Amino acid sequence: MNNKFLFAFLVIVTTSLMGSSFAVGKIGLEHVSPLLLVGIRFTIAGILMAIFVKLFKRKHPRQRSEWLHILVIGFFQTAGVMGCIFLSLRTITAGESAILTFTNPLLVVIFGTVALGIRYRIVQWGGVLLGFFGVFITMGSQVNLEVGTLFGFGSAVSWAIGTLLIKHWGIRLDTWVLTAYQMLFGGLILLMASSLLETQRLAINTESLFIIFWLAIPASIIQFAIWFFLLQNGNPGKVSAFLFLAPFFGVISGWLILGEQVGVSLIVGGALIFTGIFLVNWPEKRQEAAIPGKAI
Repeated sequence: MNNKFLFAFLVIVTTSLMGSSFAVGKIGLEHVSPLLLVGIRFTIAGILMAIFVKLFKRKHPRQRSEWLHILVIGFFQTAGVMGCIFLSLRTITAGESAILTFTNPLLVVIFGTVALGIRYRIVQWGGVLLGFFGVFITMGSQVNLEVGTLFGFGSAVSWAIGTLLIKHWGIRLDTWVLTAYQMLFGGLILLMASSLLETQRLAINTESLFIIFWLAIPASIIQFAIWFFLLQNGNPGKVSAFLFLAPFFGVISGWLILGEQVGVSLIVGGALIFTGIFLVNWPEKRQEAAIPGKAI
């Protein structure tokens, strides 16, 4: 993307929406069981988006293989990520889950190198590691080994796989159509998982309805559309590095919405996060960029 200001604006919007969903979702768990809440969230978002793309006659897939690609992306990007996050919250804290989930950028670089042959420079690897360390500090510096730890790491693995699949398959798909149906498929998978894996609980009131609305519209439809657009128009490793901003915004939203304390760890961790992002996006020399096979 050539317009750096637009890119920065979109990154801030999508990562702040990601971050806010932790605090809003935490309130939502008082009214709805975890998998049911996230299943309702993405099913509603997917249905609304599907109606939108139909009304505006967006280009839909014509081949079964393309629909299968969307289903697989929905499985990893929506059902896998969100399902693992909420299952992890049964035994570990939200902060610990966030630390594990947002190791995703590091995994994207690793998987991208191994599976797609994408080459990253040492400075970029250093930036990803520094950013992860910043997330670790920001979210509390403690991760205990529990069953939920495996689910938390599973969410990062699923997100990394989904990121690379979007980059590999998504370029041939309409961004809005991909967003709509991967959310719908993922939401339906989560609803099925809810019926099998948890005792369902749903309290209908003004607060719960507002929370479901917020999670389904701004924090799902808008957030996913922007995120997929950025992935399709940039290097997946570089774009994913900005995910380090999400837990930062998560702490801010927790402070504003839930009254959680903001300490020195946020300041130090935030500084490391921004430094890591800067290093991951450090421009290479012009003469190196012109040589085929050079790192990106």
